[in-house]
Amino acid sequence: MAYITATDLAIGYDGQKVAEHINFEVKEGDYLCIVGENGAGKSTLMKTLLHLRKSLGGSLTYGDGISPYEIGYLPQQTVVQRDFPASVWEIVLSGNLSKTGLRPFYNAKEKANAVENMERMGITHLKKESYRNLSGGQQQRVLLARALCASSKILFLDEPVTGLDPKVTAEFYALLKQMNQEGMTIIMVSHDLGSSLEYASHILHVGKGEIFYGTVEEYRKSKVSTEFHERFEGQEEASVTEGEGK
Repeated sequence: MAYITATDLAIGYDGQKVAEHINFEVKEGDYLCIVGENGAGKSTLMKTLLHLRKSLGGSLTYGDGISPYEIGYLPQQTVVQRDFPASVWEIVLSGNLSKTGLRPFYNAKEKANAVENMERMGITHLKKESYRNLSGGQQQRVLLARALCASSKILFLDEPVTGLDPKVTAEFYALLKQMNQEGMTIIMVSHDLGSSLEYASHILHVGKGEIFYGTVEEYRKSKVSTEFHERFEGQEEASVTEGEGK
Protein backbone atom coordinates (compact mmCIF):
# COMPACT_ATOMS: atom_id res chain seq x y z
CA MET A 1 0.00 0.00 0.00
CA ALA A 2 1.22 3.54 -0.78
CA TYR A 3 2.44 5.79 2.02
CA ILE A 4 0.36 8.71 0.67
CA THR A 5 -2.46 8.73 -1.87
CA ALA A 6 -4.10 11.92 -3.13
CA THR A 7 -7.33 11.56 -5.09
CA ASP A 8 -8.87 14.58 -6.84
CA LEU A 9 -7.30 16.75 -4.13
CA ALA A 10 -8.06 20.47 -4.01
CA ILE A 11 -5.82 22.84 -2.06
CA GLY A 12 -5.88 26.51 -1.07
CA TYR A 13 -6.37 28.88 1.84
CA ASP A 14 -9.12 31.12 3.19
CA GLY A 15 -11.57 29.00 1.25
CA GLN A 16 -9.99 29.95 -2.10
CA LYS A 17 -8.66 27.11 -4.26
CA VAL A 18 -5.21 27.53 -5.82
CA ALA A 19 -5.05 24.06 -7.42
CA GLU A 20 -7.38 21.10 -7.80
CA HIS A 21 -7.77 17.69 -9.43
CA ILE A 22 -4.42 16.61 -7.97
CA ASN A 23 -3.84 12.86 -8.14
CA PHE A 24 -0.67 11.06 -7.09
CA GLU A 25 0.76 8.47 -4.74
CA VAL A 26 4.00 8.11 -2.84
CA LYS A 27 5.39 4.66 -2.13
CA GLU A 28 8.20 3.51 0.11
CA GLY A 29 11.56 4.56 -1.33
CA ASP A 30 10.16 7.15 -3.75
CA TYR A 31 11.87 10.49 -4.33
CA LEU A 32 9.08 12.87 -5.37
CA CYS A 33 9.83 16.43 -6.47
CA ILE A 34 6.98 18.93 -6.61
CA VAL A 35 7.70 21.53 -9.29
CA GLY A 36 5.85 24.31 -11.09
CA GLU A 37 5.53 28.05 -11.43
CA ASN A 38 5.67 30.41 -8.45
CA GLY A 39 2.26 30.91 -6.91
CA ALA A 40 0.85 27.69 -8.35
CA GLY A 41 0.40 26.09 -4.92
CA LYS A 42 3.52 23.97 -4.32
CA SER A 43 4.12 25.08 -0.74
CA THR A 44 0.38 25.04 -0.03
CA LEU A 45 0.31 21.42 -1.16
CA MET A 46 3.24 20.60 1.10
CA LYS A 47 1.44 22.12 4.10
CA THR A 48 -1.72 20.22 3.18
CA LEU A 49 0.20 16.93 3.07
CA LEU A 50 1.53 17.73 6.54
CA HIS A 51 -1.99 18.61 7.80
CA LEU A 52 -0.88 22.20 8.46
CA ARG A 53 -3.68 23.29 6.11
CA LYS A 54 -7.02 21.65 5.43
CA SER A 55 -7.73 20.35 1.95
CA LEU A 56 -10.60 21.99 0.08
CA GLY A 57 -11.82 18.87 -1.66
CA GLY A 58 -10.93 15.33 -2.66
CA SER A 59 -9.14 12.92 -0.36
CA LEU A 60 -5.72 12.46 1.15
CA THR A 61 -4.92 9.06 2.60
CA TYR A 62 -1.92 7.88 4.60
CA GLY A 63 -1.27 4.13 4.42
CA ASP A 64 1.11 1.52 5.85
CA GLY A 65 0.44 2.77 9.38
CA ILE A 66 2.35 6.04 8.88
CA SER A 67 2.35 8.05 12.12
CA PRO A 68 3.52 11.60 12.95
CA TYR A 69 6.58 10.02 14.60
CA GLU A 70 7.77 8.77 11.21
CA ILE A 71 7.65 12.08 9.33
CA GLY A 72 10.38 14.72 9.27
CA TYR A 73 9.89 18.24 7.91
CA LEU A 74 12.42 20.84 6.79
CA PRO A 75 10.47 24.05 5.98
CA GLN A 76 11.69 27.12 4.14
CA GLN A 77 13.91 29.20 6.39
CA THR A 78 12.99 32.75 7.32
CA VAL A 79 15.40 35.50 8.38
CA VAL A 80 14.18 35.13 11.97
CA GLN A 81 14.84 31.38 11.97
CA ARG A 82 18.38 31.87 10.64
CA ASP A 83 19.09 34.10 13.64
CA PHE A 84 17.70 31.66 16.21
CA PRO A 85 19.82 31.88 19.42
CA ALA A 86 20.20 28.20 20.34
CA SER A 87 23.04 25.71 20.19
CA VAL A 88 23.33 23.12 17.44
CA TRP A 89 22.81 20.36 20.02
CA GLU A 90 19.59 21.94 21.34
CA ILE A 91 18.13 22.31 17.85
CA VAL A 92 18.97 18.78 16.69
CA LEU A 93 17.76 17.25 19.95
CA SER A 94 14.43 19.09 19.63
CA GLY A 95 13.64 16.89 16.64
CA ASN A 96 12.68 14.23 19.20
CA LEU A 97 9.96 16.36 20.84
CA SER A 98 7.10 14.44 19.24
CA LYS A 99 8.38 11.29 20.95
CA THR A 100 8.67 12.64 24.49
CA GLY A 101 4.94 12.88 25.18
CA LEU A 102 4.41 14.35 28.64
CA ARG A 103 8.02 13.76 29.69
CA PRO A 104 9.83 17.06 30.47
CA PHE A 105 13.19 15.60 29.42
CA TYR A 106 14.88 13.59 26.67
CA ASN A 107 15.80 10.00 27.42
CA ALA A 108 19.02 8.20 26.51
CA LYS A 109 17.57 6.76 23.29
CA GLU A 110 16.51 10.19 22.04
CA LYS A 111 19.91 11.70 22.85
CA ALA A 112 21.62 8.83 21.05
CA ASN A 113 19.35 9.49 18.07
CA ALA A 114 20.50 13.12 17.99
CA VAL A 115 24.17 12.11 18.21
CA GLU A 116 23.75 9.59 15.40
CA ASN A 117 22.11 12.11 13.06
CA MET A 118 24.70 14.79 13.83
CA GLU A 119 27.39 12.30 12.88
CA ARG A 120 25.46 11.40 9.76
CA MET A 121 25.34 15.06 8.70
CA GLY A 122 28.98 15.70 9.62
CA ILE A 123 28.21 18.40 12.20
CA THR A 124 29.34 16.76 15.45
CA HIS A 125 32.17 19.29 15.78
CA LEU A 126 29.55 22.07 15.77
CA LYS A 127 27.63 20.66 18.75
CA LYS A 128 28.26 23.61 21.08
CA GLU A 129 28.17 26.31 18.42
CA SER A 130 25.36 28.85 18.23
CA TYR A 131 23.07 28.14 15.30
CA ARG A 132 22.94 31.83 14.36
CA ASN A 133 26.71 31.89 13.76
CA LEU A 134 26.72 29.07 11.19
CA SER A 135 26.92 29.34 7.42
CA GLY A 136 23.79 28.68 5.35
CA GLY A 137 25.01 25.21 4.40
CA GLN A 138 25.81 24.32 8.00
CA GLN A 139 22.39 25.54 9.15
CA GLN A 140 20.66 23.32 6.59
CA ARG A 141 22.66 20.31 7.78
CA VAL A 142 21.60 21.08 11.35
CA LEU A 143 17.93 21.33 10.33
CA LEU A 144 18.22 18.14 8.30
CA ALA A 145 19.68 16.33 11.30
CA ARG A 146 16.75 17.65 13.37
CA ALA A 147 14.25 16.44 10.75
CA LEU A 148 15.88 13.01 10.71
CA CYS A 149 15.46 12.77 14.49
CA ALA A 150 11.73 13.09 13.89
CA SER A 151 11.61 10.79 10.88
CA SER A 152 12.13 7.12 10.20
CA LYS A 153 10.19 6.81 6.93
CA ILE A 154 9.33 10.10 5.16
CA LEU A 155 11.21 13.38 4.85
CA PHE A 156 9.43 16.52 3.61
CA LEU A 157 11.52 19.46 2.35
CA ASP A 158 10.27 22.83 1.11
CA GLU A 159 12.82 24.45 -1.23
CA PRO A 160 15.75 23.48 1.02
CA VAL A 161 18.57 24.91 -1.13
CA THR A 162 17.22 28.46 -1.45
CA GLY A 163 20.07 30.90 -0.76
CA LEU A 164 22.82 28.27 -0.81
CA ASP A 165 25.80 28.57 -3.14
CA PRO A 166 26.24 25.98 -5.94
CA LYS A 167 28.87 23.90 -4.12
CA VAL A 168 26.82 23.62 -0.93
CA THR A 169 23.68 22.95 -2.98
CA ALA A 170 25.38 20.04 -4.76
CA GLU A 171 26.56 18.61 -1.42
CA PHE A 172 23.04 18.90 0.01
CA TYR A 173 21.48 17.11 -2.96
CA ALA A 174 24.10 14.36 -2.64
CA LEU A 175 23.11 13.89 1.02
CA LEU A 176 19.44 13.57 0.08
CA LYS A 177 20.23 11.07 -2.67
CA GLN A 178 22.27 8.96 -0.26
CA MET A 179 19.45 8.94 2.28
CA ASN A 180 16.98 7.97 -0.41
CA GLN A 181 19.22 5.09 -1.50
CA GLU A 182 19.32 3.96 2.13
CA GLY A 183 15.51 3.74 2.15
CA MET A 184 14.24 7.19 3.17
CA THR A 185 11.21 8.36 1.19
CA ILE A 186 11.64 11.98 0.12
CA ILE A 187 9.04 14.57 -0.89
CA MET A 188 10.54 17.91 -1.89
CA VAL A 189 9.19 21.18 -3.23
CA SER A 190 11.81 22.55 -5.60
CA HIS A 191 12.35 25.47 -7.97
CA ASP A 192 15.50 23.76 -9.25
CA LEU A 193 14.07 21.78 -12.17
CA GLY A 194 17.44 20.53 -13.40
CA SER A 195 18.37 18.86 -10.12
CA SER A 196 14.82 17.59 -9.68
CA LEU A 197 15.05 15.71 -12.96
CA GLU A 198 18.52 14.43 -12.06
CA TYR A 199 17.80 13.06 -8.59
CA ALA A 200 14.05 12.37 -8.32
CA SER A 201 12.20 9.18 -9.20
CA HIS A 202 8.86 10.95 -9.73
CA ILE A 203 7.66 14.45 -10.59
CA LEU A 204 4.45 16.17 -9.53
CA HIS A 205 4.00 19.33 -11.59
CA VAL A 206 1.54 21.78 -10.06
CA GLY A 207 0.66 24.54 -12.48
CA LYS A 208 -2.08 27.04 -13.05
CA GLY A 209 -4.67 24.80 -14.63
CA GLU A 210 -2.24 21.96 -15.32
CA ILE A 211 -1.31 18.99 -13.15
CA PHE A 212 1.11 16.20 -14.05
CA TYR A 213 2.25 13.18 -12.06
CA GLY A 214 4.57 10.43 -13.26
CA THR A 215 8.14 9.20 -13.46
CA VAL A 216 10.95 11.54 -14.43
CA GLU A 217 11.12 9.97 -17.90
CA GLU A 218 7.37 10.35 -18.39
CA TYR A 219 7.63 13.99 -17.34
CA ARG A 220 10.50 14.70 -19.75
CA LYS A 221 8.29 13.51 -22.64
CA SER A 222 5.14 15.32 -21.50
CA LYS A 223 3.57 18.41 -23.00
CA VAL A 224 3.44 19.99 -19.54
CA SER A 225 7.24 19.69 -19.24
CA THR A 226 7.90 21.09 -22.71
CA GLU A 227 5.68 24.12 -22.18
CA PHE A 228 7.07 24.77 -18.70
CA HIS A 229 10.65 24.64 -20.00
CA GLU A 230 9.79 27.15 -22.71
CA ARG A 231 8.23 29.56 -20.20
CA PHE A 232 11.04 29.07 -17.71
CA GLU A 233 13.76 29.70 -20.30
CA GLY A 234 11.86 32.74 -21.58
CA GLN A 235 11.71 34.19 -18.06
CA GLU A 236 15.45 33.62 -17.58
CA GLU A 237 16.28 35.33 -20.88
CA ALA A 238 14.05 38.28 -20.00
CA SER A 239 15.74 38.57 -16.61
CA VAL A 240 19.21 38.56 -18.18
CA THR A 241 18.21 41.16 -20.79
CA GLU A 242 16.74 43.40 -18.11
CA GLY A 243 19.90 43.08 -16.04
CA GLU A 244 22.15 43.97 -19.00
CA GLY A 245 20.06 47.05 -19.71
CA LYS A 246 20.65 48.53 -16.28
